[in-house]
Amino acid sequence: MTQITWLGHAAFELRFPTGEVLLMDPWLEGNPAYPKGYKLERVDAISLSHAHFDHANDVLPLAKKFNPKIVAIFETASYFEKKGAKNTVAMNKGGTVDLGFVKLTMMHALHSNAIKDGDQLIYAGEAAGWVLTLPSGQRAYFAGDTALFSDMALIHELYAPELAFLPIGDHFTMGPEQAAHAARLLKVKRVIPMHYGTFPALTGTPQQLAEKLPKEGVEVWALNAGQPVQW
Repeated sequence: MTQITWLGHAAFELRFPTGEVLLMDPWLEGNPAYPKGYKLERVDAISLSHAHFDHANDVLPLAKKFNPKIVAIFETASYFEKKGAKNTVAMNKGGTVDLGFVKLTMMHALHSNAIKDGDQLIYAGEAAGWVLTLPSGQRAYFAGDTALFSDMALIHELYAPELAFLPIGDHFTMGPEQAAHAARLLKVKRVIPMHYGTFPALTGTPQQLAEKLPKEGVEVWALNAGQPVQW
C-alpha cells in the first residue's frame, strides 16, 4: 500500500511500497499547518502544481539536500533549473512522466501561476493538476489550486481515479460547494480535502464538504497533519 502523509495546506508526502518518496507542492518552512517536528528522511521526486510560495517555497532547499527529480510545467521547471536545481523535468499538460514508482500525467487547472523573486513577480507558465498512476493500477487525482471546470468529467472518463485531492478553502480556490460538484464529476470514492484553514480567508471545512455530498457515497477523508494513512 501507499502511505500518504498530509504536511499541512496542500503539501503531501507519498511513500510507495518500494520505498520511494514523492512530495507534492512542498511548503514546509513558514507553513503554520506543517506538523511540528516532522522530518523528511528521503525525497526522490517533487511534483508541482504551480509555483506560488505556498506550494513551492521549499523546492530549492529540498533540491540541494536530496537532489530529487522536480516535475513541473516548462516555465516553472526552467526557473528552478536556473536557480540551481539539477534534476528538473519540464513538461506540459497532457504529457506523462514515468518515474518508475509512479506515473504523473499533467492535467488542466484554472488558477494563476507566478514566482515571487525578490520584489518581482515572474510568469511561471500555467497552473496544473496531476493524475497519479501507481504500478498497481490505482489512480489518484491531485487538483492543485483550481476552480471547478467541467472537463473534470473527462478526467473520470479517461482515468477513473479512485481518490481525489481537492482544495476546499474558497477565496483562492474552490470552496466546499464547487469541490462537492468536482467530486461528482470525477466520480471518485474518496476525497482528501486540502488548502483550507491555513489562512483566515480559507474558510471552507471538510465538514461542509461532507454535508454537500450526502447521497453520493463519497468518503471525505480528512487527514491529520503528520499522521500517515495507508491507501
